[in-house]
Amino acid sequence: METKKLLSKLSKLFPKRFAALYHDRVGLMYGKLPKEVNKVLLCLDFDDEVLPFAIEFKPDLIITHHPFIYGTKAKVLKDDEVKKNLCDKLDNLGFTVYSYHTNFDAGKGGMNDALAEALGLLDVYASSDDVCMRIGYLNKEMDIKDFAKYAKEKFGVSYSLLINKGNNVVKKVGIIGGGGSHSWKIALKEGCDIYISGDAPHHVRRSINLYKFNYLDMPHEIEKIFIPTMNKILKNIDSNLEILTIDHEKLPEVI
Repeated sequence: METKKLLSKLSKLFPKRFAALYHDRVGLMYGKLPKEVNKVLLCLDFDDEVLPFAIEFKPDLIITHHPFIYGTKAKVLKDDEVKKNLCDKLDNLGFTVYSYHTNFDAGKGGMNDALAEALGLLDVYASSDDVCMRIGYLNKEMDIKDFAKYAKEKFGVSYSLLINKGNNVVKKVGIIGGGGSHSWKIALKEGCDIYISGDAPHHVRRSINLYKFNYLDMPHEIEKIFIPTMNKILKNIDSNLEILTIDHEKLPEVI
């Protein structure tokens, strides 16, 4: 498939203007775009652990969720020796890396719609105060601790952190995958019984406690749902694409 046509179709689903709200880095990260794309490698992050798979597969395009280079190229490669060494290898191999980050989070059918669907939420809508947040309802009310276990199971992770200072019964749920803990007040304003996100620092957790709200902190790695979701989207665009998915990121060990 022509690269321009593929990227054009993806840009209609996940326009860069969604990411601009966060001054995010999306789009072409490294290398030169080929004229044709027949083979795509999908992963959450492209790094040295994925490189051997790329060398064997020889993709025309590598698509990641997290930006391969977050910041100006010169500064990142100056400060990050591991990333610089990897880029040197990419130069020799001729690989191209393209990233869909918060534009994928906010776009219809993207990250947070996929997470809401995994939870089985109904009547899902996007918050007008944060385009990434999805809010929806459980089919039936659940005890909050039962819900925390349910969410952990649905997202395929071994642990989560629960702040239980609000209602003990959950029906209305707000969610942003990854590091969206800063948006908890929006979920509170929306009348959610619980808000799910990740990477909450101490001061955010303290504020949630003081506001007597419920928060479920999930590992950032629940965003691995990007891989099957983007795979399905690409296949819907062109069923002839050969796609290799790499889910290599493991959770830290709980001691």
